[in-house]
Amino acid sequence: MEAEELSVLPPDGPRKSPHRVRTISVNSMRSIPAGSLMPGRSHSEYERPEILAPTPRQAVAGSRHLLENSAQWVHTLPGSHSPESSRAVSPMSPGRRFSSLSSHSARFPASLSSLQEADDAPNPKPPPEREAELAMARRWVRWMHKRGVKAWVVPCALLAATCVKVCVGLGSYSGERTPPMFGDYEAQRHWMELTIHLPIRRWYTYDSQYWGLDYPPLTAYVSWLCGIVGHWLEPSWVALETSRGIETEASKVFMRSTVVALDAVIYVPALLMFTRVWQVSRSKRTQNLALLTLLFQPALLLVDFGHFQYNSVMLGFALFAVNFFALGQDLAGAVCFVLSLGFKQMALYYAPAIGGYLLAKCLYLGFPNGGKLFLRLALVTSLTFLVLFLPFLPPFAPISAILDPISRIFPFGRGLFEDKVANFWCASNVVFKWRNWASSAALVKLSAALTALGFLPTVLVFFRVAWQAQLARPGESPPRHTPILPLLPYALLNSSMSFFLFSFQVHEKTILLPLLPITLLLSSAPMDSTVFGWGLSSMWPLLKREGLGLLSLAVYVAGLGLHALELIISPPARYPDLFAVLNVLISTPVFGLVWLWSIKCGVEVSWALGGLGGATSRQTRISVVDGDEKPAVKSQLVSIGAAHGRRRAPFEFEQELSTDQT
Repeated sequence: MEAEELSVLPPDGPRKSPHRVRTISVNSMRSIPAGSLMPGRSHSEYERPEILAPTPRQAVAGSRHLLENSAQWVHTLPGSHSPESSRAVSPMSPGRRFSSLSSHSARFPASLSSLQEADDAPNPKPPPEREAELAMARRWVRWMHKRGVKAWVVPCALLAATCVKVCVGLGSYSGERTPPMFGDYEAQRHWMELTIHLPIRRWYTYDSQYWGLDYPPLTAYVSWLCGIVGHWLEPSWVALETSRGIETEASKVFMRSTVVALDAVIYVPALLMFTRVWQVSRSKRTQNLALLTLLFQPALLLVDFGHFQYNSVMLGFALFAVNFFALGQDLAGAVCFVLSLGFKQMALYYAPAIGGYLLAKCLYLGFPNGGKLFLRLALVTSLTFLVLFLPFLPPFAPISAILDPISRIFPFGRGLFEDKVANFWCASNVVFKWRNWASSAALVKLSAALTALGFLPTVLVFFRVAWQAQLARPGESPPRHTPILPLLPYALLNSSMSFFLFSFQVHEKTILLPLLPITLLLSSAPMDSTVFGWGLSSMWPLLKREGLGLLSLAVYVAGLGLHALELIISPPARYPDLFAVLNVLISTPVFGLVWLWSIKCGVEVSWALGGLGGATSRQTRISVVDGDEKPAVKSQLVSIGAAHGRRRAPFEFEQELSTDQT
């Protein structure tokens, strides 16, 4: 060995000098005050610090904001070690393993004071192209948190959302100044009129040609309540028959206020609960950003506060049900879902997903717990429906009265479709005239069969995962939360999109039902997740990078070209609905791809949960809700962007099932 190399080694034999080889860690350096480093002391050549197993840090070059990192980095606990940094790293090492050493030369050791200064130095700003990808909402939430006013993020978001809703309501509405029917606005007002002036048994039979009531009883009860308030403020707004088509400014303000009030009472609390329940393990900043994403869903804003409807009430009850399922309160969730069905029958779009989840949970719990849960769910659901329809049942009404709301709620006599809706039936009717080849009854059966085939994969996946998980825990007490819970958002999307594409009498506004689970998944995904590609047209760089550029460009160009043609060219007299049909032909393939994508994601998540494999391994984990030790299936969840090597930040219970890193 050369003399130069021997000179840097400590002498052989027992040490008589106070000099020693010091072994420290990065965390210990952070706890040393700067003044205690004694810069005036001359260090011996034997006092070169050896840094062992440093806490993993991101490199300064190309660093990304915390909100944009993968779920693995976001959920790494302080002081935990990464598998990549398990070996000792010295400042003398030519490989720069963490950011505090990046400014030092690899040839010379770094002093403790310089390491502390480098660690305290502010991180450089991300490159301009990276900042350009950050949304305004992310920047605002980050700014509020850094300025110490994070407690005002939620109030400001709610106030801003309310202002946007009011501003949207200043525009026109459905049927404005278009007699004799006046559109959906007049329908909602007319139902307030008839419910406060007529007995209950006549609500569904009175003048059905002029906006007859065709929604379930809970809508009628809400209309009655709003009508009582309107009659108290100004009786002329809801006068029987004489108020038809009323469009005074005061009546418009009242009607718009009812939408805002019901949205604030039902839908907004459901959104808040979702961000706090499904994302409880994530930071407050991420939860607030998710709330912003959900509050400013543009389609719902335009339909409810512009076009004029009360869809947020139905969606709010459905979201409450999903939240209660996540908390393990299945009976409360069942009640909320029945209320959603009782407000609008369109909530049936979620029924296969909700029913499949609950039945799969009963299967997972096994006997006797699963049987008890099934009986309780059946009893609670039946009683809730009974209460909703009680005024139409004996002794309050003859038994035949129950047929009046049912015949109005399910209008099979209207035909396969009415308007130009972007679903399978309307798109295929361009080349194949269904009504010329089959009767209305046959088309009803065919649409029911195709709809069932559309959501059947998700239901089967539920049962398969539940069965495999049940086999993996023989003789053990069942946990409060089931491993099938992460499948629920994807099942809601698959079920609702199946109904939208293949069911009977679909309306354009029913696209709001598939949009809810899409928005929920979007709010829980990092910015680089591919779920953004389905909902945001501004993600062109990402779409191009992921190979979806050509497909996305074709869809956007076709849509913009269609709108431009509609402005400058009038449709021929023979085809007055030309542009509406072209819109159907453009949108239907996109919705079909979303439907297929939901099936693919459901299969991926179920595979990761162990539901499609032959065997599963188990581990003990701590529930983030109740803190009990419970057995769970050990698996690695596949995210929305798993095919592209990215991971979505997991939901609360998804992270409980993540695999151990090796």
